[in-house]
Amino acid sequence: MQPMGAPNPTPPAGRGAGVRRGFGFVIALVGVLLLTGGSALAAHAYSNSRQTTPNYKYGLSLWKDEPVDHLFPETLGGKDADYEGKLSNTGRALWRRLGISQETACDKGLSAKTLAKAKELGCEAALRATYVDPTGNTIATVALMVIPGGESKRREMADFFDGREGLEAAVHALAVPGSLAEGWTDAVRSGSGLLPVGGDSMPYVVAATAGAADGRVAGGLPGEWGEEDVDGKMDRTSWQGSATDLASSFVSYIDEIQMGSAQ
Repeated sequence: MQPMGAPNPTPPAGRGAGVRRGFGFVIALVGVLLLTGGSALAAHAYSNSRQTTPNYKYGLSLWKDEPVDHLFPETLGGKDADYEGKLSNTGRALWRRLGISQETACDKGLSAKTLAKAKELGCEAALRATYVDPTGNTIATVALMVIPGGESKRREMADFFDGREGLEAAVHALAVPGSLAEGWTDAVRSGSGLLPVGGDSMPYVVAATAGAADGRVAGGLPGEWGEEDVDGKMDRTSWQGSATDLASSFVSYIDEIQMGSAQ
């Protein structure tokens, strides 16, 4: 029996300290887990914020909602050998923009039978811009035609153009004062191309017309070559190829805008 007034026994050394250390370790572990979980959550949220989600309905209105200098990029046609990168990649540009038209009416942008057919199909607008190739020898005006009402209408527009066998000029030339396209007029157009943009939410047809920057006009070939090229179609082939190339690049670029990947 312990005498009255005697001091209480001292607890075994290290027991309380060990409990405190164990409790502190648990608290620290919980803190680390919370910190790790929070960091992972933040990283996941940041990753999601960097993703691009296609907005298919945006395709219906991008022609009037996109800034015009983004709708018609400064450069166009630049992807690497693996078909990666942006079509507006300046390091691989095949076309450089010279000017953009402020007029959007179909009858201001389209010409001849292309205009008549487009109006028949309900053409709502025709936005244009003029580009030049890297050599500075080829000028081309591209038009984004807005034709609502289903993909079949755009296909009909393309079939009509193909039936013209390269004789259709399609797009009014857009001259750009103070540039290589200063003398670019309808009279020197030498070839055109026209392609529909696919998808029900993309009410567009892209047409382009190309010609020589120096005003030279395609025509019958000289000598023996001209004997088989009475109407000058053979000489127009290269210009049609250039116009179709620009139209094709622009179709792909419009798809990039809708998918949210255009820069």
